[in-house]
Amino acid sequence: MTVRELDAAGIREPALRAAYARCRELNARHGKTYFLATRLLPVDRRPAVHALYGFARWADDIVDDLDSTATPGERARALLALEAQLEAGLRREGATEPVIRALADTARRYGIDRVHFTDFLASMRSDLTVGGYASYEDLGRYMHGSAAVIGLQMLPVLGTVGPREEAAPHAAALGVAFQLTNFLRDVGEDLDRGRLYLPAELLAAHGVDRERFEWSRRTGVRDARITDVLRAAAAHNRAVYRDALPGIAMLAPVSRPCIRTAFVLYSGILDAIEADGYAVLHRRSVVPRRRRAVVALDGLVRAVAVRAVRRRGEEKAPVAGACASPPSRPRVAPVREEAV
Repeated sequence: MTVRELDAAGIREPALRAAYARCRELNARHGKTYFLATRLLPVDRRPAVHALYGFARWADDIVDDLDSTATPGERARALLALEAQLEAGLRREGATEPVIRALADTARRYGIDRVHFTDFLASMRSDLTVGGYASYEDLGRYMHGSAAVIGLQMLPVLGTVGPREEAAPHAAALGVAFQLTNFLRDVGEDLDRGRLYLPAELLAAHGVDRERFEWSRRTGVRDARITDVLRAAAAHNRAVYRDALPGIAMLAPVSRPCIRTAFVLYSGILDAIEADGYAVLHRRSVVPRRRRAVVALDGLVRAVAVRAVRRRGEEKAPVAGACASPPSRPRVAPVREEAV
């Protein structure tokens, strides 16, 4: 954590500063796209985002770390211990884990509803026992806790130019869109963990089943019907991105470059998957480094421009859910156009 970020956020207590620094380290090491986008936020808001990421990452590692030899029972107990620490931290009862300390501080500073953390941990627990979903409706119930709440946790930190409840559905949709992209990109790795986040109804509609996916993963032999499933899943994912898109203009102007950059980078993964012939069951698709650099530079230019306007006093700093003026709507190209 840079001293400038901590000072700007008003985080003074040494142990708390170290806790935030730990979260930033997790973000930088494991969430490269997320971390890159976070750099476009004003410095005073970055520590909170790092804290939210650090907590989510910690829980995810308990559930998903393939390098760990922990049994499902041990993972379940670790999640319960994490939840107990979180409850203690939110009650100001002196959580000892740095990530929890930083998260609890962020939750208090921004008034983040604790039910979002409860719902998140419930979905993490289900990952220990549920390996697939029958329908998109079933998957959606899981993703409320695993993804939608991430967007809702972020919203108070990002700020809005209108009532927060109007931006909330779009923020939730963006969280879901990001995770659907992860599911598609990581479908092979998730199968290795015993999970498939493509609904059985989608597979059946294209004449395949889970066993066919496992066979293809195991043998390396591709199946055109599996490609059709993955193409349909990508189309569904793009529709969710379109639901999320109007929410960017509802955010505080200083936060838009960050979220827009994350939006373009993540939706660009779908283009990379398509360009790679939907081979994600056998290899990971990535956005080319040059493309990432161009998008990041565009986001940086936008962020600098917004901050310059802010400094000149031509724009008041937004307060979440408190501004009555209508949101300005900068041109935002359609998902496909942006991601190319």
